Amino acid sequence: MGVQGLAHIAIQAKDYRATIDFYTEALEFKRGHHWSLPAFQITEACMLISPDGRTCIEVFDDQAIIPAQGRKAQSEADVAHGALLHFAFYVDDVEETYQKALSHGAKAFVEPDALSLGEPPLFVKNALVHSPNGEVIEFLESVDFDGAHVRRKAGTEFASPKP
Repeated sequence: MGVQGLAHIAIQAKDYRATIDFYTEALEFKRGHHWSLPAFQITEACMLISPDGRTCIEVFDDQAIIPAQGRKAQSEADVAHGALLHFAFYVDDVEETYQKALSHGAKAFVEPDALSLGEPPLFVKNALVHSPNGEVIEFLESVDFDGAHVRRKAGTEFASPKP
């Protein structure tokens, strides 16, 4: 299948700034790429990069409309359903892994595509499925959320300049 490891965990922050501060100050994550995506009502989103430089936490603002598992808690006293929005795996080939997942009972959610996030643009190639159990899983080809990155595959080049 070509899975290389866990790419990121996505969370939706009640207080975006406080969440960023917690992970960067208390847990020594580094703030990586930051973007907005109006089509999904995402005002603020960013990748927080763990000290190992590879594992990330993707943080979305509270109003973002993001595919998620479960439901949001109505109050602090409620059990927090939907805290996990999706999880992602780095893969060698998005199309191949997406098709293999579908052949093993996953349901298509977002077909393989290349996206441009933010300014300066960061190009990513991904796809999403609902697992047979219902989790939202993203397949993501290698990308550098922290700076310059060039990905060459089958004659295609994706580039992201460092600001």
